[in-house]
Amino acid sequence: MAVSSVGKWRRSIAVSAAMAPLPLSHTRSFRSDAALEALSKASDENVPYLLLYNYPCFSGAFSALFAHLFHSRLNLPLLSLPFSSVEPFRVDDLCTRGLERCYFLDFLGPKGFAVEFARRASCEVIAFDHRKSVLPEMPSDEDCPDNLTFRVNTEKSSSSAVYDYFSAKLADVECHNGMDASLLQVEDRDRVEMVLKYIEDGDLRRWSLPDIRAFNIGLSEWRSKLNCFTNPYMCEQLLEISATDVIAKGKSYISARQKAANKLLDKALKIRLGRGFYGECLGVRADGNSELSDEIGKQLSVKSAAAGLRPIGAVIFMQRRNLKMCLRSTDTATDTCEVAKAYGGGGTPSSSSFIIRMDEYNQWVSGNSR
Repeated sequence: MAVSSVGKWRRSIAVSAAMAPLPLSHTRSFRSDAALEALSKASDENVPYLLLYNYPCFSGAFSALFAHLFHSRLNLPLLSLPFSSVEPFRVDDLCTRGLERCYFLDFLGPKGFAVEFARRASCEVIAFDHRKSVLPEMPSDEDCPDNLTFRVNTEKSSSSAVYDYFSAKLADVECHNGMDASLLQVEDRDRVEMVLKYIEDGDLRRWSLPDIRAFNIGLSEWRSKLNCFTNPYMCEQLLEISATDVIAKGKSYISARQKAANKLLDKALKIRLGRGFYGECLGVRADGNSELSDEIGKQLSVKSAAAGLRPIGAVIFMQRRNLKMCLRSTDTATDTCEVAKAYGGGGTPSSSSFIIRMDEYNQWVSGNSR
């Protein structure tokens, strides 16, 4: 269900400008000295627009792109910063002089953060999000300051909502001037809109588009580039992303992983879970390939059931001088946790893990190789 805006909606036309150049930061901290210096400089120069976007989320980064394009088109200064929950900015950090509007893109901030900021900064604050989890934290109409607007739509990803928002605002401004009111160039529009559809498919957990898994895998390599503060070319790079290319890269990655997994699957052996107390299944040593444990385990689960054993796949590997066993099952009636918990581990019914002593593990495999 879509949720309407909370707080008073203001129809004033935003004017903005090209992204102000930001100093590079060589630290991983988000509330860094360099970021605070950028805010201080914005305060000294009375920069009227501040943009904070959810990092490191693609919906947040693309939202920042669309805000950047809009403000650049109208040539007024805008300061953009990634907002991370790892070390979030404080309200005092953001209360800069001359601030007229602040955007929270793809996040609402810690509980009560937006309300406190709106009251302290006295500027217009517009916050976009799409997550159902934020609904209980939103204030009532009575507690929401008039200068704060929440635009939360659980049926549309933040990036799509922000794209529509700034496209409409640009049309309001430029249609009277007889200019092209499109936020994106013609050569970019179809490509970017297709990327947005795939991002939304994942954001809303629909998983309905073809090759959505390959898309998400291929897109993951871009995550390290989503900090506009340390990567001043972020917007240009986002404009170049093609869903077709991303899917192709994702498929290549999946294929390579499957080939690596197949080599290990051929070495499967019989595991006596709990020395046989919990039955038997197929397992494999995957030292050096722990990142494949989930897909190998699930495939072993299917092979194990076909072999007349329990529908569980066991993947064993060394982890920091310890022997770790990961259990996976594709059978909804099977609980792998009963084994994991008995040996001090845990997880979910379909996915669990625990540390096992080498001498104990040897008891589970001795005399049972396939």
